[in-house]
Formats: sequence, structure tokens, C-alpha cells
Amino acid sequence: MHTSKKSIDFWSAVSMGIGAMVGAGIFALLGEASSISGSAVYISFIIGGIIALFSGYSLGKLGATYPSSGGIIEYLSQSYGTGMFTGTMGIMMYFSAVVSLSLIAKAFGNYAATFLASTYHASVLWNHMFSIGIVTLFVLINLCGTSDVAIWEKITVGIKFLVLTILSVSGLLYIQPELIAPQTYPPTTSILFSLSITFFAFEGFRVISNTAEDMPDPSKTLPKAMITSILLVMLLYVAIALAVFGNLPSAHIIASKDFALAEAALPVFGKIGFTVVAITALIATASAINANLYAVTNVTYKLAKDGELPTVFMKPIAHSREGLVISGLLIIILSVLFDLSEIASIGSITILFIHGITHIGHLTLLNATKASKYLVLLAALSSFIAMSLALIYVAKENQGIIVVLGGFLLTSLLCEIMLRKINRKKITHRVPRVHLR
Repeated sequence: MHTSKKSIDFWSAVSMGIGAMVGAGIFALLGEASSISGSAVYISFIIGGIIALFSGYSLGKLGATYPSSGGIIEYLSQSYGTGMFTGTMGIMMYFSAVVSLSLIAKAFGNYAATFLASTYHASVLWNHMFSIGIVTLFVLINLCGTSDVAIWEKITVGIKFLVLTILSVSGLLYIQPELIAPQTYPPTTSILFSLSITFFAFEGFRVISNTAEDMPDPSKTLPKAMITSILLVMLLYVAIALAVFGNLPSAHIIASKDFALAEAALPVFGKIGFTVVAITALIATASAINANLYAVTNVTYKLAKDGELPTVFMKPIAHSREGLVISGLLIIILSVLFDLSEIASIGSITILFIHGITHIGHLTLLNATKASKYLVLLAALSSFIAMSLALIYVAKENQGIIVVLGGFLLTSLLCEIMLRKINRKKITHRVPRVHLR
């Protein structure tokens, strides 16, 4: 296995977690969430954050016991073995991660292209050029090694966290309480249905689990970094939601949902504030691409090592692996060819499902992880409940998404069957799994 000569410390891991979370989720999807839950979207962020905290606790305990660059893939292997089920779940997670990254790349391209004014309206090719450019840039940065990834994350996280904090605090100072009064809230079911979007704004925390092999002391560092990053992001999201909806009517935000945060800066800071927040959106989406590329590379290494992806994914190249380059190409292709707004919902539902399966498996490993059975059970239940609510909502709004989800699962299964036939000889001679007791 290729290893880095540099290590990921506590704040580097926290930065990567924040970088992966505070990306397209809050900048591109806040307006989408508000179209469902209105001015009560901050409640949805609180609930989504609580679900993420339960999941973070479970994954943190698993990561401390089984430190691996494969993250969730390793935890599934420890719980369920390295059979067909684990392989299918692994491929599903990889596909959803690539789709999510494509959405983030497209969001970056859309933000960047708006600065070109008349040129942008003349040709949407600029969107694609910016999307391709940002993915290519961070593939090259990741090829330079984990040290460069961590340094970039510390810088970008510091910038966007500072700008969003200033926006939040300033917005809260000018808040108009009547705009977020309970009588403006939609039905409770609408708030719960928006979890399919608001949880997506948190799901990037899982990338921290992929840094375990580059941590000097993962048993202590990983769980603390996981919970710290989720708490910080949860506080930030709630403050942003209150600041935005406390200064602009919900209808105004929904109408400008593609740039809701920038629009919210106008009442307080004017056009300069709009521009600064828009630039911060570029930094945030770029940071999310960077952090998630690092995680996806480690996941593909683990999948290839277990025979669930071709061995080319695990071959060293520069200071990384060829899986990084292949994933980068897939992300570029998807960001150019497809509209990923519906696929984002599919990715979110898929991740909630995989999290729930992982937590159920964790219940069989409690003797090794020393985790609380009740907290792990809550992690599983909350993930499945959020997934079910999301499924009910998309089934009402667009039944085609349910069909796509079924096709997504079927494709993963067929890929697993095909890859197992190709790698049958390797799998037959694999060393049996050993449980830690």
C-alpha cells in the first residue's frame, strides 16, 4: 500500500471535515431546502446535525478501532465480511460520492460563470470549463500528497468560516423576528421532509474516517475530530439559516435560491457583500472538492484491495493512486453531461441507507469498539427514519427518482457480480477476516 510521509493531525482532520461539509450543501442547497421547510429550515438543520452527531459517534468509534483509509468500506467488511453484500454497498457509496462531487463541481462552475456577465450569457461552455478546471486542479494538488491537501484545507476553511461567521453575526444583529416567527412555519411534515436536503449538507463529515491511516494516533484523534467538525458546522448552519431568513422573506429567498446566501448579504453589506459571499462560495465548493477527492481516492484503494474494483485503482501514481485520476475523469464527465439536481437527492438517500447499514453492523462489533449500544442504535434508527422521510417526499414529488434508485442499486449489484467473476481467483485466496476482541 502507498503511504504518505506526512500525517494528518487533529485540526487538519477537523479542517477536512468542515471543508467537505461546508461546500455546495449550504451555498447551493439552502434555497432548495427553504422551498420545502420555509423559514423553519434552521430546525431542519438542527435535526440533520443531531442525526450526523449520532452517525459521527458510531463512525468515530469504528474508526478508532479499525483505522483504515477505506473508512466505511473497512467497517462494512469488519461487520459483514467481504462478500457480495459488502461489495455492493461499497460500489454504491463510491458511485454516490462521485455523483456528489460532480454536483459540487457543477455548482462551482455555475458560481464562477456568473462573474463573466455578458460572456456567461453568450455561452454556457464557461460553466463546463470552470467545472473541468477546478476538478483538474485538485487532482493535481492531491497527487502532491496528503500534506498539501491538509494545508489547502486549513487555508480555505479559515477563509470561508470567517466570511460565513461575519455574515451570520451581522445578519443576526439586523434580524427581523417577525420573519422567522412560528406562524410563518410550514407543516411539521414539510420540515421533516427537508431532511433529505439538509442532511446532505452534513454528510461530508465521513471523509474524516478516510484519514485514519495518515493519523499518528487515530484512536484518540479521529472520534474527537469527527464530533468537533460536526458541532462547529451545525452551529454555523443554524446561525446562517437564522440570519438569512431573519433578513429576507422566504419567497425572496426561494426566488433566488441558487445564490440565497449572497442575496442575504445585500441588506447588510450591499453589492460588496454579495460579491464577497459569492467568492466565498467558490472557495467553499473548491474546498469540498479537495477534501472529497482525498476521501474517494482512499475508498477506491480499499475497494480495489478487496477485489470490488479493478486493481488499477490501487496502483501508485506520484504521491497518490490511480483511482484519484480515474475518479477525476468520471466526475468531469458527469458534471458536463448530466443535470445532477435529482441525482443529489439519490446520493443523499443512498448515503443515509449506507450509514444505517454500517451502524447496524456496528452493533455486532461493540465488544471491540466499546461504543454505547444505545447511541449506535440511535444512529441506525435516525439514519433509516431520515431516509424513509426522504423517500416518501421524493415519491410524492417525482416518482421517477424511486425508479432511478432501484436502477442505482441494480447497477451496483451487477458491477459487483462482474468484478467478482474477474477477480475470482484473487478472492478465493484472500486471507480470512479476523475480528478484534
